[in-house]
Amino acid sequence: MASLFQKFQEAVKVLAKSPTFAKDGRRLQFEADMNRLFLYTSYFRLGKNADEADADEIIDIASKASLAEQQKQVQENIHAQINAFCTFMDDTLRPDSKTASDTLTSSSEKNTADRPSGLGLAIGRTTPNPGVVETKPLKRFEVSQKLKDHIGYTLEIKPSQIQHKEAGQGLFLDGEADVGAVIAVYPGVTYSPAYYRYIPGYPRVDLQNPYLITRYDGIVINAQPWGLGGETREIWDGSNPEPRLNIEGGEMNGSDRVWKVLSKPLDGRRVAHKGEVLERRNPLAFAHYANHPGKDMVPNVMVCPYDFPLSEKDMRSYIPNISFGNGDEVSMKKFGTFWFKAWKSSSVASDVPILKSLVLVANRKICNEEVLLNYRLSNLKRRPSWYTPVDEEEDRRRWS
Repeated sequence: MASLFQKFQEAVKVLAKSPTFAKDGRRLQFEADMNRLFLYTSYFRLGKNADEADADEIIDIASKASLAEQQKQVQENIHAQINAFCTFMDDTLRPDSKTASDTLTSSSEKNTADRPSGLGLAIGRTTPNPGVVETKPLKRFEVSQKLKDHIGYTLEIKPSQIQHKEAGQGLFLDGEADVGAVIAVYPGVTYSPAYYRYIPGYPRVDLQNPYLITRYDGIVINAQPWGLGGETREIWDGSNPEPRLNIEGGEMNGSDRVWKVLSKPLDGRRVAHKGEVLERRNPLAFAHYANHPGKDMVPNVMVCPYDFPLSEKDMRSYIPNISFGNGDEVSMKKFGTFWFKAWKSSSVASDVPILKSLVLVANRKICNEEVLLNYRLSNLKRRPSWYTPVDEEEDRRRWS
């Protein structure tokens, strides 16, 4: 497989310079990224039994396929990996048949027995929500180790190896993952441009929140409420922020203090999501802890948009995202720096509703090391002192 990967790497370099790419900088960068993702994820899907002819065919397709065709294939490749992960999680956490049978036959007894007493209410003990399926009482660490045994790697959060004080906690891969593998999922609340004003801290949403990321289509994901996940499967509505572990030495300058005073996000309680049953022990829901590479370091993952089809109900609890605004279908048009709302008509709505998420994909083999992601911060704005550009031209195109 090593020689095949070298062939793919050479193809990435050649295709990135293709004159067929769009002239617009932002779209050009998106097409270049999608082309890489097509090659990397297809390489992973080939598996260990692939031969050179398979590799040549994929490279040939990449040079001829339209952007839409490549996007579709990337989605299928990513979905296949996510589906396999969800199946593993189900097999790991689902009670055995005897337990499930006992649960069903004694449900009325359990409802009576679990009814909270006055003391229970006084100390805050409540019954499990009936909408949450019972699972095995495994700790998050145990689930994580079982994942490593199954696919060869899992994730850890520990102090970053990057030499600057604001690096804080970092994301580490424990084990070995091949190129094209889904390394992590970016968890949290997703906001379409129609709901930007509801993001906490608006308009300077990034002032005290380093756990925000934006997809090319304008979807913002706020992972701050997710934090480190949890130890149960529960109804999660994104309303309980965790401590901001990566913010250190964070004295604000005068401009930042002014923005904090002026911060007036809209009250989202009336339009926010009512919550979904999510598995908080998800061992891949840590993409928000990936740091930007330090000086003389290179990224080993890249972002990939993932549109999860909500029709896949058996997988839903393992997708660590909820959509702000109850999933209302809103399209937005951008004019300069402004977004304008245009509600979609039912005639153009997709037959399959989707939840827009984001995953990190390995751009090379990763083995027992820190996961590093090129943040591609805009060079049109003041950037943090710790930020070392990986590729200034890519940064410029990403935000052009």
